[in-house]
Amino acid sequence: MNHTNMRARLIQVILTGLGLVSYGMALSAATPADPTASLNAAQTRVATALKAKIPIIPLHGDLDARQKAAQEIAMANPEFHKLLWEPQSKKPVRNEIMNVFPARPGDFRLPGTAIACANGGCYRVEMYNYVANLTTVGIVSLDSKSVLDVSLFPGTQPNIPASLKQVALDIAAASPEVAAALGVTPDTSKALMADTKTALNETRCERSKHLCVAPTFVKGDKALWAIVDLTDFRLIGVRWTHVGQPGPVPPVTERKYQIEEITERYCTTPLALDRDGWKLNYILTNSDGLRVSEVAFQGKPVLESAKLVDWHVSYSEPEGFGYSDAVGCPYFSTAAVIAIEPPRVEDLVEKGKTVGFRLSQNFFSEGWPQACNYKYRQTYDFYRDGRFRVTAANLGRGCGNNGIYRPVTRIAFANPAQTFAEWKNRQWVPWTKEGWQLQSPLTAYTVEGYQYRMTDGSGAGYYLLPNRGQWDARRRGDNAYVYVTRHLPEKDEGDSDLVTIGPCCNHDAQQGPEKYIGPTPDDLAGAPLVLWYVPQLHNDDTKGQEFCWSESFINDKGVYETRAWPCVSGPTFVPITTPAQEGARQ
Repeated sequence: MNHTNMRARLIQVILTGLGLVSYGMALSAATPADPTASLNAAQTRVATALKAKIPIIPLHGDLDARQKAAQEIAMANPEFHKLLWEPQSKKPVRNEIMNVFPARPGDFRLPGTAIACANGGCYRVEMYNYVANLTTVGIVSLDSKSVLDVSLFPGTQPNIPASLKQVALDIAAASPEVAAALGVTPDTSKALMADTKTALNETRCERSKHLCVAPTFVKGDKALWAIVDLTDFRLIGVRWTHVGQPGPVPPVTERKYQIEEITERYCTTPLALDRDGWKLNYILTNSDGLRVSEVAFQGKPVLESAKLVDWHVSYSEPEGFGYSDAVGCPYFSTAAVIAIEPPRVEDLVEKGKTVGFRLSQNFFSEGWPQACNYKYRQTYDFYRDGRFRVTAANLGRGCGNNGIYRPVTRIAFANPAQTFAEWKNRQWVPWTKEGWQLQSPLTAYTVEGYQYRMTDGSGAGYYLLPNRGQWDARRRGDNAYVYVTRHLPEKDEGDSDLVTIGPCCNHDAQQGPEKYIGPTPDDLAGAPLVLWYVPQLHNDDTKGQEFCWSESFINDKGVYETRAWPCVSGPTFVPITTPAQEGARQ
């Protein structure tokens, strides 16, 4: 691990807590004397790469020797650069290395790769193709000096490196539109979310799938988004959102000093958990949150894995702009909102009685609960009776009071042969092909509230009990999109750690999982299944109705206090143990 980078990040975190810098800003990200320098350098790198024998823009800057070696091995590998030229004209297309960091267990889709990388000598190299809007991921072994595996992820965009973040900041700083909107030339050292991907519908960001980010400047109770197109290197628009009245800045707390320990202990090797009849492994991933795997109840496999892939956050339904976030480890991560405290295991108590246990993880922006800062919570509830619930929660405050939050959860079941059915016309109707469905006011449920059922050949399996507000004091349900796909590990449809798979701001089923269904859906009957769950959570800052919101204030004891009104989403899975019990439930 590069300890220089680690110390710099820790210093940044501490300064953030003091209110001296904004989370997500590189220490070198203040407005330079020449605001065109980084843009000119980026354009030169593009022109130089397109003339090179291997037309790839390398990642440059603060790389250690091992990162540089991994990048060189990947760039020299024919499998890694299959898509560097346009097929018809044979002209080079723009490809850029975005990230190089140590590979972790969640990055390995093939058993042989995991074995070869067991000693920690492997790196993950991410390259973005601007023309195809596609990410190529290579797993590089420094020991064998070879590329062990290459995966292609169409329609995805990795997080951007510090050099492109600086370009975005400089474009915003030099823009007359931004200065006019703010009434002053922006101070980029105060920009938030400058390296988080965004979109603006009906522009090239959305229509042509350009790589766009939005440096954001808070002014009073509003935030100005400077939406920058990094494919064309230009500002494409500015938009305002309302963020509510600013509160006091919370002081530095002890959690700011736990980052290095979290990375070493929870991001490198899976930890085992054996409790209340359940056995599982868990690990913090680069950008897919807290991942559980090899989940079994009373010795019977239940889940191959479950994880939180994305947070899609939209702040304007008519115009469609927002952020595509990821959650994950603090270091060598593509996550925008990171873990700065360890996972927690605690009793699950109902009516004063322990009924199981909860495994949870918080992800913070360091300025939370200030405007344009986020706190997300991921939770797995495991009950002694075999039930389990997979949840994602937003605790605010975000960049607007009119946001829609869509967390993307992937749940891969362990049973190799299942039948998936929905409750329809007072009976269970199996799905024969991959597909998706939106939970709506017209959705049918059983008397118990079940919407779906997954069974094996004996009739055993699980019901899916969706969130309709029954667990929420404010009675708001998930209005969720549910996607069901056939599990195809050889195609890597999410088994390894994913970059952001969907856009921030689509208000339909195009949230990312639909790409694994495609134009020709696979058969589902008797197949291993993956369920993708995407709720739609509307935040609210109305007094007395707060939801997905948070505020900080000085309490009656004269100290800082933060109050959060979380929106918790996610289904509960209820076991079906025998066909006889199945009949009794209907």
